[in-house]
Amino acid sequence: QLVESGGGSVQAGGTLRLSCAASGLTDSDRCMGWFRQAPGKEREWVAALDEEDTWYAGSVRGRFTLSKDNAANTLYLLMNSLKPEDTAMYFCAAHRSNTLCSGNGRSILYRDNHRGQGTQVTVS
Repeated sequence: QLVESGGGSVQAGGTLRLSCAASGLTDSDRCMGWFRQAPGKEREWVAALDEEDTWYAGSVRGRFTLSKDNAANTLYLLMNSLKPEDTAMYFCAAHRSNTLCSGNGRSILYRDNHRGQGTQVTVS
């Protein structure tokens, strides 16, 4: 139900926009977001939103912008000023139920959430 796209390889300072097509998840207030995982590292929460608020990890705040097109059922992550440390597999996630985020958006990390297959971002 979640399909990511838009990853790729860019030079430091470049821009990528990730997309997450969320078929069957049409409610606008459901918590959705992104986390990432680099090889050998733990999952890292990146950003999340619901109809009331948007949250960002400190490492990406000011560089990444999370948005959602409810009509298209698509979540976007615009990533500017990319750094080598942003290199990771990026996963889109959404609550299984129509609920707002909790834990300042970190609830998208819960392992029982919907999750996509991921899209690779490499910054050199």
